[in-house]
Amino acid sequence: MYTLKDIIVIDVFGLSVTSSCHFMSLDNVSMFITGETGIGKSTLIDTLFNTNLKDKKSSHFYSNVGLKIQTYELQESNVQLKLTVVKTVGYGDQINKEASYQPIVEYVDAQFEAYLQEELKIKRSFIDYHDSRIHVCLYFISPTGHSLKSIDLLTMKNIDNKVNIIPLIAKADTISKNDLQKFKCKIVSELVSNGIQIYQFPTDDETTAQGQLPFAVVGSMDEVKVGKRMVRGRQYPWGVLQVENENHCDFVKLRDMLLCINMEDLKEQTHTQHYERYRCCKLEKMGFTDVGPDNKPLSFQEIYEDKRQKFYDQCQREEEELKQKFMQRVKDKETTFKESEKEASTLI
Repeated sequence: MYTLKDIIVIDVFGLSVTSSCHFMSLDNVSMFITGETGIGKSTLIDTLFNTNLKDKKSSHFYSNVGLKIQTYELQESNVQLKLTVVKTVGYGDQINKEASYQPIVEYVDAQFEAYLQEELKIKRSFIDYHDSRIHVCLYFISPTGHSLKSIDLLTMKNIDNKVNIIPLIAKADTISKNDLQKFKCKIVSELVSNGIQIYQFPTDDETTAQGQLPFAVVGSMDEVKVGKRMVRGRQYPWGVLQVENENHCDFVKLRDMLLCINMEDLKEQTHTQHYERYRCCKLEKMGFTDVGPDNKPLSFQEIYEDKRQKFYDQCQREEEELKQKFMQRVKDKETTFKESEKEASTLI
């Protein structure tokens, strides 16, 4: 079951974000946040949008994986963003993790189905329609430093043809720089060897972004004093980790890519690749095709008439079969009745 959506109006964006990004085009953004409980999903989203989205901490004691759906209306001056965040709840907490990906697949397909149903209506209203299709999945990877877990490979393998996956190494400050780089290479190698497709940046961005995946991120809403200025970061006995310092983590790269540079491409990939794939499979299952038996193009009217005729013929066959069965049962009853009459007459 999906939880009820929360609609909150928040009058703040990060100044460093809005000064360099074009939010006017991001009127509607839907993202899936997937990862184990307590890995820092909520904190990173708060940091990403520089606001407190008032999300409660999740428990580890869920018998099944659930989804938490929240819609936020973020606003600053004349800039508005309708953000839908779908987070996994209890992900990775079960002993049997084989079906952990199923709620994700079902939800993504349900949004595709809702859009398809709107598309097939006689009177469509896409101007007022809230497109809830998922544009990106931020997949949080535990900072083990060794390799991907089986649940990571299983989930990403089952959703990579439905959504744009951007893998993130969560709590990256728990790994040294050298180990982090080795861990990144190991993750990329495992993704390739398992045939898992992650989001491919546009060609002109590949040199700066694709080679840096998965992004190693750290989230924090705390302000820490560094020299004479206050920065968002984490205070440790050995020093301060600055969230927006690119030498410390990849948070800025993720934010710029997600909100400034590539969001329109993510939305386009969602529509032209993932939704189109779902639409084609769905229409084929419904019996629609582009060409007939002779490989000649078929119009929608021809397909409709053909299906209508086939349905009519099927009804006629079933009706005839029912008639035959009825007549046979009547004959059987008549035979039984006559035999009973004969037996009765002999007794008299």
